[in-house]
Amino acid sequence: MDSENKELTVETEVVEAAEVSEEVVAEEKSAKAPRRGRGRKQKIEKTEEKPQSEWTERVVQISRVTKVVKGGKKLSFRAIVIVGNQKGQVGVGCAKAAEVIIAIQKAIADGRKNLITVPIFKTTIPHPITGRSGAGAVMLRPASEGTGIIAGGAVRSVLELAGIGNILSKSLGSKSPLNAANATLDALKKLTPFSDVAKKRGLTMAELLN
Repeated sequence: MDSENKELTVETEVVEAAEVSEEVVAEEKSAKAPRRGRGRKQKIEKTEEKPQSEWTERVVQISRVTKVVKGGKKLSFRAIVIVGNQKGQVGVGCAKAAEVIIAIQKAIADGRKNLITVPIFKTTIPHPITGRSGAGAVMLRPASEGTGIIAGGAVRSVLELAGIGNILSKSLGSKSPLNAANATLDALKKLTPFSDVAKKRGLTMAELLN
Protein backbone atom coordinates (compact mmCIF):
# COMPACT_ATOMS: atom_id res chain seq x y z
CA MET A 1 0.00 0.00 0.00
CA ASP A 2 2.77 2.37 0.88
CA SER A 3 4.48 1.74 -2.46
CA GLU A 4 1.25 2.41 -4.36
CA ASN A 5 0.72 5.73 -2.50
CA LYS A 6 4.30 6.77 -3.27
CA GLU A 7 3.80 6.04 -6.99
CA LEU A 8 0.56 8.11 -7.04
CA THR A 9 2.19 11.11 -5.35
CA VAL A 10 5.15 10.95 -7.77
CA GLU A 11 2.79 10.86 -10.79
CA THR A 12 0.76 13.86 -9.52
CA GLU A 13 3.94 15.83 -8.91
CA VAL A 14 5.16 15.08 -12.46
CA VAL A 15 1.80 16.15 -13.95
CA GLU A 16 1.77 19.40 -11.94
CA ALA A 17 5.37 20.20 -12.99
CA ALA A 18 4.49 19.61 -16.65
CA GLU A 19 1.45 21.92 -16.42
CA VAL A 20 3.52 24.65 -14.75
CA SER A 21 6.22 24.40 -17.44
CA GLU A 22 3.56 24.67 -20.21
CA GLU A 23 2.09 27.81 -18.59
CA VAL A 24 5.54 29.42 -18.31
CA VAL A 25 6.31 28.67 -21.99
CA ALA A 26 2.93 30.13 -23.07
CA GLU A 27 3.54 33.33 -21.08
CA GLU A 28 7.00 33.75 -22.61
CA LYS A 29 5.62 33.31 -26.15
CA SER A 30 2.84 35.88 -25.52
CA ALA A 31 5.37 38.36 -24.15
CA LYS A 32 7.72 37.94 -27.13
CA ALA A 33 5.03 38.03 -29.84
CA PRO A 34 4.09 41.63 -30.87
CA ARG A 35 0.45 42.64 -30.87
CA ARG A 36 -0.75 43.07 -34.42
CA GLY A 37 -3.37 45.74 -33.77
CA ARG A 38 -1.05 48.19 -32.05
CA GLY A 39 1.70 47.72 -34.62
CA ARG A 40 -0.67 48.60 -37.47
CA LYS A 41 -1.94 51.69 -35.66
CA GLN A 42 1.60 52.91 -35.06
CA LYS A 43 2.47 52.42 -38.74
CA ILE A 44 -0.62 54.38 -39.81
CA GLU A 45 0.25 57.22 -37.43
CA LYS A 46 3.80 57.38 -38.78
CA THR A 47 2.61 57.62 -42.37
CA GLU A 48 0.14 60.38 -41.50
CA GLU A 49 2.85 62.54 -39.88
CA LYS A 50 4.77 63.15 -43.15
CA PRO A 51 5.30 66.91 -43.65
CA GLN A 52 3.90 68.45 -46.82
CA SER A 53 6.13 70.66 -48.95
CA GLU A 54 5.07 74.28 -49.47
CA TRP A 55 6.40 74.28 -53.04
CA THR A 56 4.09 73.59 -55.95
CA GLU A 57 5.28 72.37 -59.36
CA ARG A 58 3.25 72.78 -62.54
CA VAL A 59 4.26 71.30 -65.90
CA VAL A 60 3.60 73.80 -68.70
CA GLN A 61 4.85 71.89 -71.74
CA ILE A 62 6.51 68.60 -72.68
CA SER A 63 7.85 68.48 -76.23
CA ARG A 64 9.81 65.86 -78.17
CA VAL A 65 13.13 67.13 -79.49
CA THR A 66 15.31 65.47 -82.15
CA LYS A 67 19.01 66.13 -82.52
CA VAL A 68 20.85 65.08 -85.69
CA VAL A 69 24.11 63.30 -84.84
CA LYS A 70 26.65 61.33 -86.83
CA GLY A 71 24.81 58.00 -86.47
CA GLY A 72 21.33 59.39 -87.15
CA LYS A 73 18.77 61.18 -84.96
CA LYS A 74 18.76 61.28 -81.16
CA LEU A 75 15.31 61.64 -79.55
CA SER A 76 14.83 63.40 -76.21
CA PHE A 77 12.11 65.22 -74.27
CA ARG A 78 12.09 68.85 -73.12
CA ALA A 79 10.05 69.83 -70.06
CA ILE A 80 9.08 73.34 -68.92
CA VAL A 81 8.05 73.51 -65.24
CA ILE A 82 6.93 76.44 -63.05
CA VAL A 83 7.91 76.21 -59.36
CA GLY A 84 6.43 78.48 -56.67
CA ASN A 85 5.22 78.64 -53.08
CA GLN A 86 2.31 81.11 -53.68
CA LYS A 87 3.94 83.46 -51.15
CA GLY A 88 6.00 85.68 -53.43
CA GLN A 89 8.62 83.24 -54.75
CA VAL A 90 8.50 81.70 -58.23
CA GLY A 91 10.90 80.25 -60.80
CA VAL A 92 10.91 78.76 -64.32
CA GLY A 93 12.86 75.59 -65.13
CA CYS A 94 13.64 73.98 -68.49
CA ALA A 95 15.53 70.71 -69.03
CA LYS A 96 15.99 67.85 -71.49
CA ALA A 97 16.36 64.11 -70.93
CA ALA A 98 15.82 60.78 -72.65
CA GLU A 99 12.75 60.07 -70.46
CA VAL A 100 9.84 62.32 -69.53
CA ILE A 101 10.04 61.76 -65.75
CA ILE A 102 13.77 62.54 -65.65
CA ALA A 103 13.23 65.68 -67.75
CA ILE A 104 10.54 66.90 -65.32
CA GLN A 105 12.77 66.23 -62.30
CA LYS A 106 15.66 68.12 -63.86
CA ALA A 107 13.36 71.03 -64.79
CA ILE A 108 12.06 71.23 -61.19
CA ALA A 109 15.64 71.38 -59.89
CA ASP A 110 16.47 74.08 -62.45
CA GLY A 111 13.39 76.10 -61.45
CA ARG A 112 14.33 76.02 -57.75
CA LYS A 113 17.80 77.34 -58.61
CA ASN A 114 16.33 80.35 -60.46
CA LEU A 115 13.78 81.57 -57.88
CA ILE A 116 12.92 85.26 -57.65
CA THR A 117 11.04 87.25 -54.99
CA VAL A 118 7.98 89.18 -56.19
CA PRO A 119 6.86 92.36 -54.36
CA ILE A 120 3.10 91.88 -53.90
CA PHE A 121 0.92 94.81 -52.84
CA LYS A 122 -2.64 93.93 -51.74
CA THR A 123 -2.83 90.74 -53.89
CA THR A 124 -1.61 92.61 -57.00
CA ILE A 125 1.57 94.22 -58.35
CA PRO A 126 2.70 97.74 -57.34
CA HIS A 127 2.81 99.33 -60.83
CA PRO A 128 2.46 98.51 -64.56
CA ILE A 129 5.42 96.75 -66.16
CA THR A 130 6.41 95.01 -69.42
CA GLY A 131 8.82 92.10 -69.64
CA ARG A 132 10.62 90.68 -72.67
CA SER A 133 12.28 87.38 -73.57
CA GLY A 134 13.44 86.64 -77.10
CA ALA A 135 10.67 87.55 -79.53
CA GLY A 136 7.99 87.50 -76.80
CA ALA A 137 6.74 90.25 -74.51
CA VAL A 138 4.22 90.28 -71.65
CA MET A 139 2.46 93.37 -70.37
CA LEU A 140 1.26 93.36 -66.72
CA ARG A 141 -1.12 95.85 -65.11
CA PRO A 142 -2.35 96.04 -61.47
CA ALA A 143 -6.05 95.29 -60.87
CA SER A 144 -8.58 95.98 -58.14
CA GLU A 145 -9.87 93.42 -55.64
CA GLY A 146 -12.17 90.81 -57.21
CA THR A 147 -10.74 91.04 -60.74
CA GLY A 148 -8.86 87.75 -60.59
CA ILE A 149 -6.01 86.68 -62.85
CA ILE A 150 -6.74 87.78 -66.42
CA ALA A 151 -4.13 85.69 -68.19
CA GLY A 152 -3.71 82.36 -69.92
CA GLY A 153 -1.17 79.64 -70.59
CA ALA A 154 2.28 79.91 -69.07
CA VAL A 155 1.66 83.51 -67.93
CA ARG A 156 -1.24 82.40 -65.73
CA SER A 157 0.79 79.58 -64.19
CA VAL A 158 3.63 81.94 -63.24
CA LEU A 159 1.28 84.52 -61.71
CA GLU A 160 -0.74 81.93 -59.75
CA LEU A 161 2.31 80.21 -58.27
CA ALA A 162 3.81 83.60 -57.39
CA GLY A 163 0.78 84.29 -55.16
CA ILE A 164 -0.78 87.16 -57.15
CA GLY A 165 -4.58 87.18 -56.95
CA ASN A 166 -5.67 90.17 -59.07
CA ILE A 167 -3.86 91.27 -62.24
CA LEU A 168 -4.36 92.15 -65.92
CA SER A 169 -1.96 90.81 -68.56
CA LYS A 170 -1.47 90.72 -72.32
CA SER A 171 0.96 88.47 -74.18
CA LEU A 172 2.60 90.14 -77.20
CA GLY A 173 4.85 88.73 -79.91
CA SER A 174 5.95 85.09 -79.69
CA LYS A 175 3.40 82.50 -78.54
CA SER A 176 6.04 80.08 -77.23
CA PRO A 177 5.28 78.97 -73.64
CA LEU A 178 8.97 79.25 -72.68
CA ASN A 179 9.22 82.82 -74.02
CA ALA A 180 5.95 83.78 -72.32
CA ALA A 181 7.05 82.33 -68.97
CA ASN A 182 10.49 83.97 -69.13
CA ALA A 183 8.98 87.30 -70.19
CA THR A 184 6.60 87.18 -67.22
CA LEU A 185 9.50 86.37 -64.91
CA ASP A 186 11.47 89.29 -66.40
CA ALA A 187 8.56 91.66 -65.74
CA LEU A 188 8.20 90.47 -62.13
CA LYS A 189 11.97 90.97 -61.60
CA LYS A 190 11.71 94.63 -62.64
CA LEU A 191 8.97 95.47 -60.10
CA THR A 192 9.96 98.03 -57.47
CA PRO A 193 8.19 97.89 -54.08
CA PHE A 194 6.66 101.10 -52.65
CA SER A 195 8.98 100.99 -49.63
CA ASP A 196 12.09 101.43 -51.85
CA VAL A 197 10.51 104.32 -53.75
CA ALA A 198 9.52 106.02 -50.46
CA LYS A 199 13.10 105.75 -49.14
CA LYS A 200 14.53 107.25 -52.34
CA ARG A 201 12.11 110.22 -52.18
CA GLY A 202 12.46 110.71 -48.42
CA LEU A 203 8.75 110.08 -47.79
CA THR A 204 6.76 107.75 -45.60
CA MET A 205 4.49 105.07 -47.00
CA ALA A 206 1.41 107.03 -45.98
CA GLU A 207 2.62 110.15 -47.82
CA LEU A 208 3.53 108.13 -50.91
CA LEU A 209 0.16 106.33 -50.99
CA ASN A 210 -1.88 109.45 -50.25
